Amino acid sequence: MKNQEQGETMRIAVKLTSVGMLAVLAGCSSLNPFASKPAPRNPPAALEQFQQTMAVQTAWSTSVGSAANFVFTPAVVSGSAFVAAADGTLARIDAASGRTDWRINAGAPLTAGVGSDGTTIAVGAEKGVLLAFNADGKLRWKAQVSSEILSAPAVGQNLVIVRSVDNRIAAFDAESGSRRWIAQRPTPPLTLRTAPGITIDGSNAYVAMPGGRLLALALTNGGPRWEAAVGDPRGTTELERIADLSGSPVVAGQDVCAVAYQGRVACFNAVTGAPRWGKELSSDVGLGLDERYVFAADERGTVTAFSRDSGSGAWRTAKLANRGLSAPVVLGRAVAVGDNQGYIHFLSREDGAMLARISTDGSQVTAAVPVTSTRAIFQTKAGTVVALAAE
Repeated sequence: MKNQEQGETMRIAVKLTSVGMLAVLAGCSSLNPFASKPAPRNPPAALEQFQQTMAVQTAWSTSVGSAANFVFTPAVVSGSAFVAAADGTLARIDAASGRTDWRINAGAPLTAGVGSDGTTIAVGAEKGVLLAFNADGKLRWKAQVSSEILSAPAVGQNLVIVRSVDNRIAAFDAESGSRRWIAQRPTPPLTLRTAPGITIDGSNAYVAMPGGRLLALALTNGGPRWEAAVGDPRGTTELERIADLSGSPVVAGQDVCAVAYQGRVACFNAVTGAPRWGKELSSDVGLGLDERYVFAADERGTVTAFSRDSGSGAWRTAKLANRGLSAPVVLGRAVAVGDNQGYIHFLSREDGAMLARISTDGSQVTAAVPVTSTRAIFQTKAGTVVALAAE
């Protein structure tokens, strides 16, 4: 691997798995993507001056608390946004007005969240504890899983599904908390310590896995429907061979798309798993899509739009190089990405031109969730939760 690629790779947290033990390499925050990152080897691109051509307004803003060394993603459903923080804060916010309907302490420090179908709200707590709450914020049940939870639980079809860092996927009854099934896949010797997600759609759970695998599981019993390769481990060292999926799989129509670190961005038939197309790309944050394009931000800050039909590149921009971009989210006529200095950039979905920019709290923008076609909610590492409306 080239020196520059090695430098980029070492910014990513990894965990080393051996027989009977789980150890975190180096044990320092500089290897943890959820912790504050040191100054990058390559300086971030300067913010270009441009003529703003799209109106973006802050609909509302609030603070939920720091994410510490974890990533928290709002769950937006039925007009409510459920948000969480590392200190145990869990809140329900009216997605239209920003009014806080309730705010509680979950009773333990949190490591992942939030998943919700509007009736059940699920978060991961320290020591591998899964917590489920009612829509009014009252604890419904808690369950123990086999290891730490870093990915937001998925909630749907009367199930709460969670992936733990030992690569086990467990499904629990949303009402009672009883375990319904468990699935497991082999864990590579070295994996990213990130938050690959689970997406429930129809009768399947689509699971982003280490080793570059996208897995479709039957909701009824956890049995595999199909498994496909998004990234193929390559190289001579275990570090070079990391090819883990990033973010959550995105399902739209008959497509399910995913992206891998040191792998590809690829789309598959959601029913059969048959590959539609795949293009080389390395990302540790996930992707977004609309009816025409799949949008991906790679580890060096290049944003690319791929045709959903063929995978051909529609446009690419490196104007935000080395700015630690978040997963893209479609908002109005733009695709928005946050960066590690708290800016949110709005690029034209058609050609990647800069349309607008807005600043938040100066900390890394870690998550974005669409509310409507013209509104999205963003969350930062410092705990700001902001709803932005675009034309």
